[in-house]
Amino acid sequence: MATAKLLSQFNFLVTWDDMKGETKEGGFQEVAGLAMEVGMAEYRAGNARTNESVKISTMAKCGDVTLKRGVMGANDLYKWMNDVRDGKDDQGKKVTVTLLDGSRNPVTNWHLLGARPIKLEAPSMNATGSDVAIESITLTAERIEQEAA
Repeated sequence: MATAKLLSQFNFLVTWDDMKGETKEGGFQEVAGLAMEVGMAEYRAGNARTNESVKISTMAKCGDVTLKRGVMGANDLYKWMNDVRDGKDDQGKKVTVTLLDGSRNPVTNWHLLGARPIKLEAPSMNATGSDVAIESITLTAERIEQEAA
């Protein structure tokens, strides 16, 4: 019998293709919203002999995924958001989120299919603060798939 290995949350590696087909990647410290949901509807045929309904699957949907990282001076996320805003990228991309263990080995992957950015947030700016500047991007996806690395 196989035993499951519990993992702590370490780092996430996120990859996607840009408009030129080049693979971009970035390390993120937080990934939130990797969620899938399948709706259910109750149905009872008119000629059913019993009074119970049957449950059938309806629409599946994915949650919006938010990625956070420290500001690094790269504007790759801005360029992608700008391409979507300007109508240059309306097909969406395949975005892969990889959970890395403490030795930076891949553990599992989540693939966001048809992903597009819907919100880009710059860090709060306060000259007296000593916190790390964190930027975030929120993606919407048509489908989420998971696989072991």
